[in-house]
Amino acid sequence: ALSGGQKQRLALAGALAMRPGLLLLDEPTANLDPEGVREIRASVERVVAATGATLVVIEHRTAVWADLMTRVIVVGADGGLLADGTPDEVFRVHGDALAEAGVWVPGHPVGLPVLPVRRAADPADAILTTRDLAVTRDRRRAVQRGLELAVPDGTATVIVGPNGAGKSTLALTLAGLLDALHGTVEAAEGLRGRRGLDPIRWTSRELLTRIGMVFQDPEHQFLTQTVRDELAVGPRALGWDKERIDAVVDALLERLGLTALAAANPFTLSGGQKRRLSVATVLAAAPAVIVLDEPTFGQDRRGWIGIVSLLQEEIARGTTVVAVTHDADVIRHLGGHRIELAA
Repeated sequence: ALSGGQKQRLALAGALAMRPGLLLLDEPTANLDPEGVREIRASVERVVAATGATLVVIEHRTAVWADLMTRVIVVGADGGLLADGTPDEVFRVHGDALAEAGVWVPGHPVGLPVLPVRRAADPADAILTTRDLAVTRDRRRAVQRGLELAVPDGTATVIVGPNGAGKSTLALTLAGLLDALHGTVEAAEGLRGRRGLDPIRWTSRELLTRIGMVFQDPEHQFLTQTVRDELAVGPRALGWDKERIDAVVDALLERLGLTALAAANPFTLSGGQKRRLSVATVLAAAPAVIVLDEPTFGQDRRGWIGIVSLLQEEIARGTTVVAVTHDADVIRHLGGHRIELAA
């Protein structure tokens, strides 16, 4: 019943409670809200100071931990050593080269445009609207209720809020994958399915071209034995010819750095590679609305830029993008409309 961020905090709390001599953390702040990141960072620092434990952190977002570290080891994509030294030495001396290699270097800009923010959404321009909506995971308890929302067409909407506020549940409900406990979700007339305007009533084929969903856990949407076949699932279901499918698949493989992994089993990829594949599988079918739950978690700098720039291009083409995220840089670069959920 816990959210992804709450599960992460629980796992970390269990490790810290053991007061170990060696504390090894793999992406410890993934999917945490900003307050959760600060709490975890402070808790780890207190435990290390009190016990004298050795701390090893595997992390893409280095700025969170840089001032606590005495040594930074940077490993390249080929397994070779890119840098090894104090944080100041590694980031100051090698910063530009490391950023080019895909490392998040504190203070190093990503070089993408910042899209404008829309202060209010006009229901008349909305592609999705909700009325007195209550969302639920278990059909018994509402995690949010009374939601009167409008998702503007052809721009970004970012859903923010603390862990456990119901952001993922709302996203799944908007995408037609969870039924509402109360109230309604209604799509614009241009998206009407055979059974009406409520996405939960549409067939899977109707959803393919109308609303695509990128799950928080990428493995929840993988169906095939190879990366290439995974990308072709949607286009094949839509009846596209082989030439068109191959062109779309090849372009996405290249764009998101997955070409060398085309024959790999999706379940054997790294966390960051799985995330890029999950985003690409939805983009392959070119839906009118893309709903993404934490689209950039687990990404190095290069992967992050690839995903965010691709979403910016989709917005420029008129696609509606709805993103659940704690990533302040994603929020800033996607711009658009905000939906903020309280705890």
